[in-house]
Amino acid sequence: MASSHSGKVAVITGAAAGIGQAYARRLAADGASIVVADVQDGGATVRLVQASGGNAIALRCDVSVPAEVVALAQAVDAQLGRCDILVNNAGIYPIQTFDEMTFEDWRRLMAINLDAQFLTIKAFAPGMRRRRWGRIVNMASDTFLSNRTGFAHYIASKGGVIGLTRALASEFGEEGVTVNAIAPGLVRTPGTLGRQRRRDGSEAADEFEAAASRQSIKRGLVPDDLVGTLSFLTSDDAALITGQTLYVNGGKSYV
Repeated sequence: MASSHSGKVAVITGAAAGIGQAYARRLAADGASIVVADVQDGGATVRLVQASGGNAIALRCDVSVPAEVVALAQAVDAQLGRCDILVNNAGIYPIQTFDEMTFEDWRRLMAINLDAQFLTIKAFAPGMRRRRWGRIVNMASDTFLSNRTGFAHYIASKGGVIGLTRALASEFGEEGVTVNAIAPGLVRTPGTLGRQRRRDGSEAADEFEAAASRQSIKRGLVPDDLVGTLSFLTSDDAALITGQTLYVNGGKSYV
């Protein structure tokens, strides 16, 4: 029996570490060839995939720069022939109050968290639509449901991701291309662990413990908790699921 993603090519942004790396390992295990697209060195992810018998390449790309995204798409076509699955995982999440935030801070976050998704979809969706099969998964966040201080730009960007996902689902649906979003809770990654220290170097309150206490399933999230959702959304089994945002957060309450 063939693997569920056998013969597919998956481009995953921000896949050098953390959630993106977990996504790469899972889709490779499902049978897809992986493109690790990241501004950081993606070699570690490539080696992990290859060690498990999968196929992966790393291509450096700053997904907030239009010319680099165009070059990424050209390199994917040249080396692997096409992109069947696009996972828009790259993102940043600085903590800044609105008073601290400058317009430059706002624009930088929007460029990486939202504009980059526009650019990658622009680059890869036409080929999916021509071939009448494609899966696009955008990373949102369950912070969209919250009113946390220090995240105005981040929450706004993830609201934009959810809106873009809904809108494009209707535009691409008749051509066999689905567009969905995954909105995780707080996931323990190297990046989020770095937020456990205050700016003055002192220990902050344990965000992970606090988040888990608000969940129905009171266990902190790790990247592998998200991979099954991605595997399903990018499979043929999810052919009629589009425009949706799936919250993977252990049943967190915001009351």
